Amino acid sequence: MNPVLVNQWRGNAIESRYRGAVAAVDSTGRVFSSLGDIQRPVFPRSAIKFLQALPLVESGAIESFGLDDKHIALACASHNGEPIHAGLAADWLEKIGCEHDDLECGAELPMHKATQFELMAEGRGPQRLHHNCSGKHLGFLSTCKHNGEQTQNYRLYNHAAQQRWFDVLGSLSNTRVVQLPWGYDGCAIPSVALPLQRIALSMARFGDADWFEGQRKESVNRIINAISSQAYLVAGKERLCTDLMQLLAPQVLVKVGANGVYTAVIPEHKLGVALKIDDGNDVAARVALGAVLNTLGVIQSDTVQKLAEYFMPSITNSRGEDVGRFEPSSDWQDVSV
Repeated sequence: MNPVLVNQWRGNAIESRYRGAVAAVDSTGRVFSSLGDIQRPVFPRSAIKFLQALPLVESGAIESFGLDDKHIALACASHNGEPIHAGLAADWLEKIGCEHDDLECGAELPMHKATQFELMAEGRGPQRLHHNCSGKHLGFLSTCKHNGEQTQNYRLYNHAAQQRWFDVLGSLSNTRVVQLPWGYDGCAIPSVALPLQRIALSMARFGDADWFEGQRKESVNRIINAISSQAYLVAGKERLCTDLMQLLAPQVLVKVGANGVYTAVIPEHKLGVALKIDDGNDVAARVALGAVLNTLGVIQSDTVQKLAEYFMPSITNSRGEDVGRFEPSSDWQDVSV
């Protein structure tokens, strides 16, 4: 059984406990720090979008279609669907000569609640451009168009658009992706399950400038520059990924997954981090991310305070009164470093 990483307090008693696992691994594969079972397969889902964007940048499609760092950042995003995100996605569709229906993610309302209400007040419903993964899908479409490949069904497991990022993940994680458990993600592309240790290794190598050479090194550096300079496009308003990277990128890069998963890249120390809250609680996952980054010494107490709404969130009642809190458990004191 995994240890308790986060406690949820109500008043002066613990109401809920959230178990999970976390791995911090360097680019050689050495486990620098860990808690829990880091060999159990986990679906990273959107937490590896930085890696999934590599084939787009390497293909030459960015130059071919007149795209820039904003489009690269959107390809790495789990975005809010705010006007800045949807507008850029619409511009991208036009640049590559595609229609809305060419996107094979489903139509959704924006993740950002205020934007949802604005859209519905205008009498508009869910759209594919508002899907939080629309940028990733545009990246797949762009690469296929640039390579002269069939775009229909680009979302399916055996399509070249998916096989390309499988190859990237396999190379960085030292795994044979075709042998990994898999299923379809919420946005309709395949998702594979691999141990947290391997996910963290992939992120460590992504952030290690010495791991690559030639075109791949240039592409990795371009992605890092894009997400560092355009952090708002990677998530948006009231989102941890954006708020943390606007403070700390490129020293610390973070990416949310789904169901309690986060990854982080710490280039200076050639470290990658991957964590999973067992029951998928996203609030607990944010608290755990703050705890591991603090334990590793890559964020200081002033940064924790600036990001307190994510790392030390309060629980309020219907009157807006503070009645509880989330906080890291005492098990973090036993983390191996």
